[in-house]
Amino acid sequence: MKHWLKAFRLRTLPLALSGILMGAFLAGIFGKFQVSITLLCICTATCLQILSNLANDYGDTQHGADHTARQGPSRTVQAGEISPKAMLRAIGIFVVLSIVSGLGLLYVAIDSWEMLGVFVGLGGLSIVAAITYTMGKKPYGYAGLGDISVLIFFGFVSVLGTYYLQARNLPFSLLLPALSCGLFSVAVLNLNNIRDIESDRMAGKHSIPVRLGREYATYYHQFLILAGVLCAMAYTVFLYTHWLQGLFVVAIPFLWQNAEAVRIYKQPQEIDKYLKHMALTTLLFVVSFGVGNLLAQNF
Repeated sequence: MKHWLKAFRLRTLPLALSGILMGAFLAGIFGKFQVSITLLCICTATCLQILSNLANDYGDTQHGADHTARQGPSRTVQAGEISPKAMLRAIGIFVVLSIVSGLGLLYVAIDSWEMLGVFVGLGGLSIVAAITYTMGKKPYGYAGLGDISVLIFFGFVSVLGTYYLQARNLPFSLLLPALSCGLFSVAVLNLNNIRDIESDRMAGKHSIPVRLGREYATYYHQFLILAGVLCAMAYTVFLYTHWLQGLFVVAIPFLWQNAEAVRIYKQPQEIDKYLKHMALTTLLFVVSFGVGNLLAQNF
């Protein structure tokens, strides 16, 4: 069981939940929050995140990114803790769980055939994206396309999808908090890729840090964090009603700490702990942003 829990990478779940919670908070701000839809969104996102983690464990071992020279945390297939056959079976199980949870969500939330088709398509793309990031003949993560995928699925799809399923409308202004969540999620991936830059280069995995080099990948990380904060500030300015809407500033010192850490620390072991730090800080940002905006409704 401990090997499977390791393969699930539970520390990534706060990041997967952040976009869902942001969408739910936004629905609450506009008086459209629905508990059942939010819980089903959380269930589906959790299944998809674990599916992605398992596929990544298997795919990176098969393509050579999780080799013995890698200095990050060992992966279960590469370490021999879980067999490739067992991992493929688990991937299949979580594909089924993702489909079942997603269909349950659509059954509760969708009331038109047109929107059913749209969200079935998005669900299918989410499953394909989770698997083909590192699996298959030409995994897109090895071409440096993981960042745009994370921005789309952890930002736009997660936040705006959760909101739309509850509110049945999509104000243009919600692109800003969706971008904040997406950019902070990309920052977590970028940290992961900076940590593994040397082993990825050896394995032929052309992540953004491998393409940019260590120094410019650091600037890129700082840009992601700054842009995420500016998007939240812009949303607050455009829809300002009360100072409580700025409660998310409590997360800024932690975001600054993360941006500085990637500049100061060079060793993979030192950088690794800041992945969890960034994921939890993103969750803190979402909760403080949502609570602040909800409280502002009462003043």
